[in-house]
Amino acid sequence: MTTTTLAVLVPLLPFLGAAAGLLLGRTAPGFVRPLAVLPPLASLVLAGTVAVRQGGGQAIDAHTELTPTGSVPIELALHIDGFAALVAVLVGVVATCVQIYSTGYLRDDPRYPSYAALVSLFTSAMLLVVYSGDLMVLLVGWEIMGICSYFLVGHYWETPEARAASLKAFLVTKLGDVPFLIGLFALATDAGSFRITSVLGTVASGGLHHPTLVALLLLAGVAGKSALFPLHTWLPDAMAGPTPVSALIHAATMVAAGIYFVARLLPVFQASSAAMIVLAVMAGVTMAGSGLAALAQDDIKRVLAYSTIGQLGYMAGALAVGDRGAAVFHLLAHGAFKALLFLAAGVVIHASGTNSLAVMSRMKGLRNRVPDAYWTMTVALLALAAIPPFSGFFSKEAVLGAAEHVATGHTEHAPGAAGWIVLITGLAAAVLTAAYATRLWLLAFHGQGTEAPDHGRQPVTMTAVLWVLAVPSVAFGLAYGPLPDWFDGRDLTPVLTTSVLGTGLALVGVIITYGAWRHTTAMALRVPLGAVAAHPDADAGVVEAEAIASHEPAFGDVAYAPDPADPGRLLLGPLHRHAAVGFHLDAVYHALFVRPVQAGAQLVRFLDREVVDTYVRGAGALPRWLGTAVRRAQTGNVQTYVSALLAGTVVLVVAAVLVATGA
Repeated sequence: MTTTTLAVLVPLLPFLGAAAGLLLGRTAPGFVRPLAVLPPLASLVLAGTVAVRQGGGQAIDAHTELTPTGSVPIELALHIDGFAALVAVLVGVVATCVQIYSTGYLRDDPRYPSYAALVSLFTSAMLLVVYSGDLMVLLVGWEIMGICSYFLVGHYWETPEARAASLKAFLVTKLGDVPFLIGLFALATDAGSFRITSVLGTVASGGLHHPTLVALLLLAGVAGKSALFPLHTWLPDAMAGPTPVSALIHAATMVAAGIYFVARLLPVFQASSAAMIVLAVMAGVTMAGSGLAALAQDDIKRVLAYSTIGQLGYMAGALAVGDRGAAVFHLLAHGAFKALLFLAAGVVIHASGTNSLAVMSRMKGLRNRVPDAYWTMTVALLALAAIPPFSGFFSKEAVLGAAEHVATGHTEHAPGAAGWIVLITGLAAAVLTAAYATRLWLLAFHGQGTEAPDHGRQPVTMTAVLWVLAVPSVAFGLAYGPLPDWFDGRDLTPVLTTSVLGTGLALVGVIITYGAWRHTTAMALRVPLGAVAAHPDADAGVVEAEAIASHEPAFGDVAYAPDPADPGRLLLGPLHRHAAVGFHLDAVYHALFVRPVQAGAQLVRFLDREVVDTYVRGAGALPRWLGTAVRRAQTGNVQTYVSALLAGTVVLVVAAVLVATGA
């Protein structure tokens, strides 16, 4: 079988699995789980075969015209280079692990068949984006992922949180997709084709007429899809969906799509220095802001959500300094350890019955209840904090090393200012990342108080995949040696300067957070559950009440106050309240956009009801009044008709006499 045929089957198999799952979900429920697991597993095997055959060498190209358009052609095209081959393998690994994990996590969920089918469709759409060589076909996968995320985030639609989160995710990403679509049309107009190779050829020959405008339009869509500042606010709220969905979105689909798109079309953005500076600023703000926000979150999944935003900032920073090899290297490493973090968090949540780190910190011995999650999550957090020799160290170091090269003028792939922005904010984010990773580990697994609840052993399908993902979380970083051909031949060997700085700052973050935890644990007065109002910090800006009724095991009816022994509160000080709510960016958007739209809608409603409807009602009332008058005249009495006739005759005679006399 040819490589092209295998590549076509890679996105097709999950799509067929999704269609079959939807059709057989009710009539043959016994086929649901095999149809959920086997297609992505087969797709993974085929993606691995394609990657081996591609070998990091010459890109595999194939195309056929999809339909005659009369102008710019739309083609069903494949363009598989080293990046595409590796990213497809990542998608297959994570999707297969998520489907296997979900068979245990959602085993009692009545909507599991539709859930599994949507996950398969999500996987198929991302694989279509990865392999597509035509921008319009890529856009199809891009938009299908948006629809799938809407349904999967809102899986527990009975809860207002899930409904609001799914709607927010859809609207925010669509807000970026509008300029993104315009940018794609502008690219195709200049290149005369939607083929990616044609577009890149046009850029290389200087045929792109407005590179800055096009790049900024495309960045709007990338910011929405990949949760970069300022369109990142949907991602933390998306935690209302099932935890395996969070793993899929954060590790291998949706948010990875925007980064991958920029890597695929990086020359388009490099054609404009202004666009590269804008991308660097977006990356810097994303890295620093998300790190501070993560340090203030109480929900374990929201901590990981802000963590994803920060790591996407690193990937965008690598692209801003013109190094797509480092960006994709970090995307791959991050995909492994972030999927592991979310799936391990799902086990922890399942065992503790809560998402709240404040509640977990009052549970003694939770790590003994979930040893598999404890050890694998420790590995993933070390990778996240970029502690050597875990994978995150090598991939994050590749980003910092690329930024240092640009900042010091050793390369001209990007403006020097972009290099300095990414380098400084990347080093600052290294401290914050290590700090919130350490805080999460301490609060979740080293609590003091009552014994953690014992819900028995977790399903094997949930724990086995944790160890599968732990392997690349530990070892994938070493791929910088044997896999340079897959990364444009880029030497990803760690640079001494940034390696020492990055690791040193990460260790500083770990030590400071541990010291703050020891201090607050020793000094703070514990607040018992249910005694929120008695705590001196019990004001509306700090204290929350979590009472989420959901079918997901992650949630329960729990009331809590933020733990006064939380080291994040000590480290952030007065900034904690603002960081906990994402620095009020949602409130700003509400004031700038939501309220004006609502006011405009109310005005339109008033005009429609009081002005337009008044004319409509008047147009109907006038004939009705005339009809009433005529109906009253039609009494059916002959004498009345004769009298009216005589009266009319008299009037006519008098009028005629008057006219004649006047004449």
